[in-house]
Amino acid sequence: MAATLNRDDRNGALVDRFGRIVRSLRISVTDRCNLRCLYCMPAGPITWFRKERILSFEEIERVARILASLGVREIRLTGGEPLVRRDLTVLARLVSGIAGIEDLAITTNGLLLKELARPLLLAGVRRFNVHIDSLEPDGFAEVSRRDSLDLVLAGLQELERLGAVPIKINIVLLRGLNDGQIPRFVDWAWRRPYQVRFIELMPLGGGEPFETERLVPGSEVRRRVEEIRPLVPVGRDRPSAPANVFRLAGGAGDIGFINPVTEPFCGDCDRIRLTADGKVRTCLFSRTETDIAALLRGGRTDPEIALALRTAIAGKEAGGCLDLHQFYKERLPRKMWQIGG
Repeated sequence: MAATLNRDDRNGALVDRFGRIVRSLRISVTDRCNLRCLYCMPAGPITWFRKERILSFEEIERVARILASLGVREIRLTGGEPLVRRDLTVLARLVSGIAGIEDLAITTNGLLLKELARPLLLAGVRRFNVHIDSLEPDGFAEVSRRDSLDLVLAGLQELERLGAVPIKINIVLLRGLNDGQIPRFVDWAWRRPYQVRFIELMPLGGGEPFETERLVPGSEVRRRVEEIRPLVPVGRDRPSAPANVFRLAGGAGDIGFINPVTEPFCGDCDRIRLTADGKVRTCLFSRTETDIAALLRGGRTDPEIALALRTAIAGKEAGGCLDLHQFYKERLPRKMWQIGG
């Protein structure tokens, strides 16, 4: 089986059948979240993963360590909402100390950042992506189904106070709900050390019919931003980065556009995902996954787990965003909060 793997023999890198080298791992530490964003989660009761199904910190660290030995260099902690996982700083310290890991980041909704920003920085987190869909309290509550804007803003202020800048701000735009906030976000990025990133709405929620109707194409968002302030092209932070970045002329921050629906960037993808219950997914939109938890708990050795990871990555798909039409009709078995952001 090993002989069939598409492998770069010069450095032992994890290379898929399309020649893409995997360097980035997104780890979902929980499926739970303290918001109920209407494009992601239902408002009613949710069946969470059972506690015993969730990977322990030691299990997560072991998978991360094996992948680091195979060439992974960047790790991002996600959820659900990662900050609701108890003692997350313990995991951050474990992961940041792995030989070969050069960068540890977190994607969060920011509700718990004010209290946890400093402990996470001390534990080795280097970068923060904070998700916020409106700068207006009522608009924030309408999209997130929670009245918590003040908590997010307090968390951002704490990150700035601690010098954890630049900060990336993620916004999912929905036509008729929060796309009217574009001018406020542009002004915010002009005044603050933020990279404000507008993200196209993807079919990852519970199948709500508004997804196609409320998609705001990135090209339209860029045009509307340029009507407010001129943009200076910067490009991508690296070839595999999802955001196309522009400097706001004369401003403190940047604007980024993440357009997976209208401008897929799968050809440069270097990411895989580890779900909270121990499944490795080579694409956000995969319909297959590798059960690493079963190997961890079945007494398999590190080399055996490494082979399973190589095999999974060798079979990585061309990219789920290349044709999203099927996902509007036939939903993924897992929802976004069960996969990891």
